[in-house]
Amino acid sequence: MKDFDSIEQSKIEFVREKFLDTSKLFGFNFMAPSPLELVSVIEAKSGQAIRDEIYFFKDKGDREIALRFDFTVGLTRYVVEQKSMKLPAKICAFGGVWRYDEPQKGRYRYFHQWDLEIYGKPSLESDAEIIEFTSKFFSKLELKNITIDVSHRKLVESVVGKIFGNTDNQTIGDIFRAIDKIQKKNKDEIISEYLQKGYSKENLEKILEFSKIKGQPEQVESLFNVSGIPAWDELKELFSALKNRGVTNIRINFGIVRGLDYYSGIVFEAFDSSTNYGALVGGGRYDSLPKVFGRDDMGATGVAGGVERIILSLESQGLQSSEPTSKISVLFVNDEMSRPAMNVASLLRDKGIQIEIDLLGRPFKKQIENASNSKFAIILAPKEFSQNQVIIKNMSDGKEAITPMDSLLSNPKSLFTL
Repeated sequence: MKDFDSIEQSKIEFVREKFLDTSKLFGFNFMAPSPLELVSVIEAKSGQAIRDEIYFFKDKGDREIALRFDFTVGLTRYVVEQKSMKLPAKICAFGGVWRYDEPQKGRYRYFHQWDLEIYGKPSLESDAEIIEFTSKFFSKLELKNITIDVSHRKLVESVVGKIFGNTDNQTIGDIFRAIDKIQKKNKDEIISEYLQKGYSKENLEKILEFSKIKGQPEQVESLFNVSGIPAWDELKELFSALKNRGVTNIRINFGIVRGLDYYSGIVFEAFDSSTNYGALVGGGRYDSLPKVFGRDDMGATGVAGGVERIILSLESQGLQSSEPTSKISVLFVNDEMSRPAMNVASLLRDKGIQIEIDLLGRPFKKQIENASNSKFAIILAPKEFSQNQVIIKNMSDGKEAITPMDSLLSNPKSLFTL
């Protein structure tokens, strides 16, 4: 885990603002789910194996409690409990999550996520809405080279069944995890690992070759026989719906299965092709999770993104990931001018101007040095102050102008190009 200084926090806030702006465009309602969940609730989503990846403990009531490791569990639990909630419900969240995994570049054991979920009757347009949001959010951030890779769990499950002659939960789970690893490990490592689990090398090579297939629907059809696979038609319909929405940075990638077992249909991940940071976001349909919480009448689809990884992509593309500050410094040339300067600083803050002022009574020369990162400096000097005037200095080019105090205090924003 780490502490986030003001510069890092401003970058996170920049992504948060863009996320909330985009969420409003799509009509999502923001909420902040609890940072604590019962371990049993988290296990309902991901099974007992999730204990290896979460922070959990017993509270004073001897209940097993865990820090949230994503937002999906809390949001789904909340929506299921709201029996009178109008569906479809579109909810978004943003905040910190905790995971007990190996820290890596762009992700720590405490990091930030944004999240969107749609709950209600399963619909292809709901899946398209989530993917369109993802595309437009990256456009709002001005990130380039973003590709959204889409697949379908049931289609991949069908192919696994044909190759391995088995669709039991153990086989499907093992082979999905093998496919999911192909982005992180080389093929020989994966085959060696799964030979020890009893799978044949020939079948492993077939499924890993299948997982490399990617492209537009017509390209995929030329590479693989998809006839007789119902989920293929659903994938093509999704592509048609997304094209209708103007989303073009999409392709089919059979290597996308998403590691968590609860996904049940369309799945997708988004990548910055100019970096090797891995997936920036991931999501898909998970109709089984509301059922686990007792709602058989409700489906769900959603997406979540890692904020720190997005910031790394912004920085690698030379994009501004935090708004430039527009600070103005109020300076005083001697001790006599200190109190009037404090008064001017307070009056300007009342007008909504971001002001810096020395609090230690340091010499004017030192104040000038410290004001080098400000756009302008307002200087209070005895001669000008006696005439109800101040000096305004442009810190970029050094030019100075004398301005009436009344003009400064009545309409300060008109005097500065912020």
